[in-house]
Amino acid sequence: MQTVLIIDDNPAVGEALSLALSLRDIHPLVALTPDDGLATLSRERVDVVIQDMNFTADTTSGEEGVALFRAIRARHTDLPVVLLTAWTHLETAVELVKAGAADYLGKPWDDAKLLATVENLLELSVSTREVARARQERRRRREALEARYDLDGLVFASEAMSRTVELAGQVARADVPVLITGPNGAGKERIASIVHANSAVRRGPFIAVNCGALPGELIEAELFGADAGAYTGAHRAREGRFELADGGTLFLDEIGNLPLPGQMKLLRVLETGQFERLGSGRTRHVKVRVVSATNADLKAMIAAGTFREDLYYRLNVIEINLPPLSERVDDILPLAEFFLDGKAQLSEEARDALLAHAWPGNVRELKNAMARAALLAGERRIEVAHLNLPPAIAAPATRNLDEPSRESVEAALASAGGVVSRAATSLGLSRQALYRRMERYGLAV
Repeated sequence: MQTVLIIDDNPAVGEALSLALSLRDIHPLVALTPDDGLATLSRERVDVVIQDMNFTADTTSGEEGVALFRAIRARHTDLPVVLLTAWTHLETAVELVKAGAADYLGKPWDDAKLLATVENLLELSVSTREVARARQERRRRREALEARYDLDGLVFASEAMSRTVELAGQVARADVPVLITGPNGAGKERIASIVHANSAVRRGPFIAVNCGALPGELIEAELFGADAGAYTGAHRAREGRFELADGGTLFLDEIGNLPLPGQMKLLRVLETGQFERLGSGRTRHVKVRVVSATNADLKAMIAAGTFREDLYYRLNVIEINLPPLSERVDDILPLAEFFLDGKAQLSEEARDALLAHAWPGNVRELKNAMARAALLAGERRIEVAHLNLPPAIAAPATRNLDEPSRESVEAALASAGGVVSRAATSLGLSRQALYRRMERYGLAV
């Protein structure tokens, strides 16, 4: 059974609310003073607080009520608090809700409205505890991963990324090629660096080459090196990436862009550790751990005759799939704050917009968006406008970031029986955002 604490200096109020809650199978607790209320919270598990705002003969100041609310908020950050008072000034309600109040109800209260508000908050309380448990479990799992593996400073919080990182740490210890698959900008090189950091060759070099960023005629020279005169402009001998990576790890990004002649040479190196520089007849030997990555469908390329099947199976001894950022939403805000590096703070609406955006460019797009937003915001908070996200992507059907009309707000409040939290949910707004619109339209609670 869930518990609601009533803090009110009028015993009749406590009795009336206790009876109403008991009839809904909600366990009531009553405290007649702010000190008694705080003491009860310190020893009992409470799911929702209903607190009066007036505890003195001066029924208009509300100073003790404000102090009590702030004390509860300071000690129990996630505990929903409903404010109950004879005040009806919307400005006061807005300020208190901005400070973190769950809702604001006037005296005399409407039982149906109050109970609907409390039951809604109790449902939310259950969800909040589940989220907190999940967050704690993710934190525990990350700590366990950090104890076992070098995570190379990777920022993540999602379960999907935890599984990916754990697999990278596990396969790192086996001296076999690894293929990392996933979309552009998702962070495949970071996973490759974790493989290297936990491998037997972690003290050796980590050399990365993007096969998709080099002209086809230069890829072989980049990978295997070239002697002077091997091609136009080759005025002196140069080492290739395999030689530079000897004793360490070579990361081949966008491996699907490697031309067929280069694929044949790569296969030979993987099988024998031997290769020749362009323009040289001398065979060289290297010991290199190869990690490759692609966003292409290599099996389709095999069918089309543009990628060697034998090379595919040689590269893909172990495959690690890196999901797109849209499938690991829990990573979005930690990454955004990491990229901001304390230079700016995100508003609640900006955080909502970041979570709602599809991020087709993945982590790379998020990093660029944070750099741009920080520049536009300067010393101010980052708002939705600073993010410059496409509206069609930033506002899916489940979240309405457009300005609701007065008629929409009135209809939502009527449909929700006056319960602001429910009306806000139906409009896709936070309670604070709905209160701001109510204030703008001159609508009373």
